[in-house]
Amino acid sequence: MLILGASGFLGHSLYKELSPYFDVYGTYRTDNLQNDKNKRLFQWDLETETVSILLEELQPDIIISALRGNFEAQIHTHFEIIAYIIERQRKLIFLSSANVFDTFTNYPSYEYDKTLSQSIYGRFKIKIENALLRLPNELYNIVRLPMIYGHKSPRIRALKLQHELREPIEVFPNVVINATTHDKFSQQLHYIINRELKGVFHLGSQNLIHHKELIEDILDGLKLENPILKNVYDSNDDRYIAVLPKDNLLPKNLQFTVEDVIQDSIKV
Repeated sequence: MLILGASGFLGHSLYKELSPYFDVYGTYRTDNLQNDKNKRLFQWDLETETVSILLEELQPDIIISALRGNFEAQIHTHFEIIAYIIERQRKLIFLSSANVFDTFTNYPSYEYDKTLSQSIYGRFKIKIENALLRLPNELYNIVRLPMIYGHKSPRIRALKLQHELREPIEVFPNVVINATTHDKFSQQLHYIINRELKGVFHLGSQNLIHHKELIEDILDGLKLENPILKNVYDSNDDRYIAVLPKDNLLPKNLQFTVEDVIQDSIKV
């Protein structure tokens, strides 16, 4: 198994979750994950290096893409990976985003709803998704994620820092979301890999919440008193940016709520 972007927040979480159970390798760009005694981490820059050499050397059965960076370079890299999985009959797990639905704001989105985005980020994700959706089902998973929190997440660190510096924290009172944490996501993906599940998955909380209410609950749980909140209104009505599961439901023990996300986010 090869995790592209294993030094990033989600990639690192997956690396820790999967390494005890699988033969896992990973890539990093500038920051090594740890003292890599087992020589399982490879320095690789998607903007200047082809991924084909790495794939030929390791010949992974499963590739997990947790990449960040230049969109055009990512698209080129993913099309190289697609050529590899077609030729070798291997599998790509692509981490996508709720942003592929950010044009549809009147309701939450399900796995096989039509994608349409008004953002550059969403359209970039859609381009890779569409290439995968043309392949046989067993060659890919598309995993769409909502906003990601959790006690060590960049979003929680940013909230704490903004509060410490007395900077305004932007909240969206009319945006309805669901959420996840890095730990919940890693456990769910582990299950998908173990059971060799196919197709598209929405890995977020089972229920929804307004963005402002979620941030207020997290700030309250962190005991960050008198935060400065900046309300941002981009609509007079509620807007949904949420990905809910319907066709590909995971077992009850792997399902969770917004309240679980809040509790995980305020852990010391």
